[in-house]
Amino acid sequence: MLKPDLLAGRVALVTGASRGIGAAIAKGLVAAGATVWLSARTLGSLDAAVESLNGLGAGEARALYFDVADPAAIKQAFGTIQKADRRLDVLVNNAGILKAAMIEMASVEMMDETYGVNLRSVLVASQYAGRLMARNGGGSIINLTSIMGAQGFAGQAVYAASKAGVIGATKSLAKEFAGRQIRVNAIAPGAIDTALIEGLSDEKRQETVSSIGMGRLGTPEDVAGLSVFLASDYARYITGQVIGVDGGMVV
Repeated sequence: MLKPDLLAGRVALVTGASRGIGAAIAKGLVAAGATVWLSARTLGSLDAAVESLNGLGAGEARALYFDVADPAAIKQAFGTIQKADRRLDVLVNNAGILKAAMIEMASVEMMDETYGVNLRSVLVASQYAGRLMARNGGGSIINLTSIMGAQGFAGQAVYAASKAGVIGATKSLAKEFAGRQIRVNAIAPGAIDTALIEGLSDEKRQETVSSIGMGRLGTPEDVAGLSVFLASDYARYITGQVIGVDGGMVV
């Protein structure tokens, strides 16, 4: 059980927080006492989650609607946080899209969309987060990559390339920000039981499970626990790391 005051007094932003991993991370941060801005693109999609999280009796949840694919919208979102709280301690770059296509069938438009959401948004958000965190003595940036970004996967060259870019960005930003006491780490989930997995046929689902050493799909909570740890002072000397949450999956 998380201590309800583990992140008390800290302010966090979680992108792509309307469902799945992002929603679980936001819940974990709120349960640990943080004030958490949940972001999503669709107006109203966070309202029920925010109401539920504010009933936990720990931290506070707030909705912030913007499109991470739009750099100007990211700038405006950080302006909102700065005006409201004058600080940011934790940034979780979780928002992402996945569109499967063999490379011969991957359009340039698909590539641009994937890179804009999965990689450019991480870099742009980290720019603004770094400035805001430095004013208050440091912070923690947590980037969601993927086992595909670390190891590759047939039919996912575009997605894997975007997530490999997140790994490179994480390691580079960790070096740039270390002197300002801003830690930057990445989480590389394997097969997590979210809406993406729900669409698999029974045969494909079983095939996926059979590739996992621990014999089960991961849960969003498996990723959330690590996120809370990386956001906390327990991880105060950890930076530049890519940590797999994959149950021993082989791809």
